[in-house]
Amino acid sequence: MKNIDDLIESAAELADQGLSKGEIADELNVSRETASWLVERSGSGAPTTTPEPAETGGPHDIHVDWSALGRDSTRLHHAAAAMADLLAKQGEEVDLTMGIEKAGAPLATSVARELDTDLGTYAPRKHQWEEGDIEDLGGTFSRNFAQIRGRECYVVDDTITSGTTMKETVEAIRNEGGTPVACCVLVDKQGVEEVEGVPVHSLINVVRVGNDE
Repeated sequence: MKNIDDLIESAAELADQGLSKGEIADELNVSRETASWLVERSGSGAPTTTPEPAETGGPHDIHVDWSALGRDSTRLHHAAAAMADLLAKQGEEVDLTMGIEKAGAPLATSVARELDTDLGTYAPRKHQWEEGDIEDLGGTFSRNFAQIRGRECYVVDDTITSGTTMKETVEAIRNEGGTPVACCVLVDKQGVEEVEGVPVHSLINVVRVGNDE
């Protein structure tokens, strides 16, 4: 995707396929508010109740397109190997890597292989989000993969946009009796160094320069 018109078109296609705005945000690597704005601009779906950013022509967000990595298994593996290298010295007893669905799961698969850990996945509540209070929704751990069972674990995702999903995942792991030791992402759009006391590592850290007002 090269410009905002491409993003709006992609948001429309995803909305027409029945994806929630939370899922669209996940697919396009943007915030939920940005996803709502893109869908409304496209004319797809019901009008959003989220206020449009005033006087800006759009939300303050950064779109990250890492499809050049994602569409090639070799490139994806090398990127995940670099992420595994960032995590390798964070804990000697870690035997579980938790991938945040959807995009974090394939990255976590390669990270788990590099670090010789079990693999688990977590579907965050934003995948169910359309409008309203996201706190009313709940995420889930997949039963098709390894369970936490009180273990230490790494958390892997593709991007951090606001940090909300990573915070939710860390809390969910702790609620299941697990101990998140470290988190790792391809791109951090917020410059997050830690989430709920858990260190966050990123291959790329995006810093916005300039006045947003």
